[in-house]
Amino acid sequence: MWKVGILTASDKGARGEREDLSAQVIREMVQDIGGQVVEYVVVPDEYSLISEHLTRLVDELGLDLILTTGGTGLGPRDVTPEATRSVIDREVPGLAEAMRAITMKKTPRAMLSRSLAGTRGQSLIINLPGSPKGVRECLEAVIDVLPHALEILRGGGDHQ
Repeated sequence: MWKVGILTASDKGARGEREDLSAQVIREMVQDIGGQVVEYVVVPDEYSLISEHLTRLVDELGLDLILTTGGTGLGPRDVTPEATRSVIDREVPGLAEAMRAITMKKTPRAMLSRSLAGTRGQSLIINLPGSPKGVRECLEAVIDVLPHALEILRGGGDHQ
């Protein structure tokens, strides 16, 4: 079983003005790879809060996989990739590239996504869009490789 955390970056969500449908999609989809959501947090689109919670999810809770939703666009308050970059040790560009490549076949607007993926210690952090449709399409693009990536991060798996 993989311990999964969901971090939603949304001003309206943090104020209770919007139901977080994207997190529900994540919750459902990670079950297919043996993932169990053990931590869920909604924060406003604030760089310091996002980076603080990402650090806590990895360093204090030791989660295997953290999936963020929201804050990956071009809006002035979309800072999730920058906050993520500030806490990761290494980027994993292929994941974000694959998500954009697959979703661009459905909409050219996908090229505007600034999603990022990277590792911190033995944890994998992936930024997803804020819409349920975008979350589903992006996760579908990479979900099959996530167990292998998580095994490698734990020091196992065949990565030759």
